[in-house]
Amino acid sequence: MKKELIPSLLLTIICIVFFSGIYPLIVWGIAQFAPNKGEGFVIVDHGKKYYENVGQKFTEDKYFYSRPSAVDYNAAGSGGSNKAPTNPEYLVQVSARIDSFMVHNPSANKADIPSDLVTASGSGLDPDISVQAAIVQIQRIAAIRKASVTQLQDLVQAHVHKPLGLGPSCINVLKLNIDLDKALSQ
Repeated sequence: MKKELIPSLLLTIICIVFFSGIYPLIVWGIAQFAPNKGEGFVIVDHGKKYYENVGQKFTEDKYFYSRPSAVDYNAAGSGGSNKAPTNPEYLVQVSARIDSFMVHNPSANKADIPSDLVTASGSGLDPDISVQAAIVQIQRIAAIRKASVTQLQDLVQAHVHKPLGLGPSCINVLKLNIDLDKALSQ
């Protein structure tokens, strides 16, 4: 019994020391070389602090809508809906999102609505939307803010970025909406 107990206790102590002390220090040390020292990307606008790499909820018609969230944009509870694309309950939810979008964007064609405007991301905290998701909302925002479509198209194009140079181009909704407010105060 001693033969098994002593190595087990020793392994437990080594694991506790490593995973509770040494490993966190290594990760913290590596984070010091990351932008903003691993604290996230913070934007301060009108005295309010936002994290640009965490999805924010935008549902007012005068703003570009953000991607839906299965966790209501709660960064403490990141996660998706875990429902299959053929799940009847999920399909009803997506259909309701499409109908709601059409009510707020009557000039849009249903076929032009990109999936990222009606489906939640895997984390529920995606800060970006596709370029098409921004473009399909321009008519609504132009009408509400009494702005020119060309001005909004230029603003959208100025916010297009390609993450790490890989993958599809996207737009950070928070940055876009902050600049939208600056360009068209209302």
